[in-house]
Amino acid sequence: AATLDGFDIEIVEMHHNQKLDAPSGTALMLAEAANAGLNEKREYVYSRHERREVRPQNEIGIHSVRGGTIIGEHEVLFAGPNEVVMLHHTAQSRDVFANGAMKAAEFMAGRPAGLYNMNHVIEAML
Repeated sequence: AATLDGFDIEIVEMHHNQKLDAPSGTALMLAEAANAGLNEKREYVYSRHERREVRPQNEIGIHSVRGGTIIGEHEVLFAGPNEVVMLHHTAQSRDVFANGAMKAAEFMAGRPAGLYNMNHVIEAML
């Protein structure tokens, strides 16, 4: 996000039709990560259907799609002058989430009590 400062940022997340939360926690995490890299923080806009105006620069759009049996898809778009950079992830099986939970359990083995999150796990893997 820091490299593409000045680009419009849009996040689209898709999940199965039984998912209750919208937007997903992952979509919010992606928005927070993008915002953290910017000089000026942007507000999150969850829907534009009531807005009839030119898109302001100071926002990150977050869009939720629910349908069928989609396991999980997340896309971050950086739209700038004459180009679009897209990051896209598709989970094709819930096994990927179980694999992440196993890595987190392995990370925690033998560690002292405290507050940990997946960033700690990922940093330890690097």
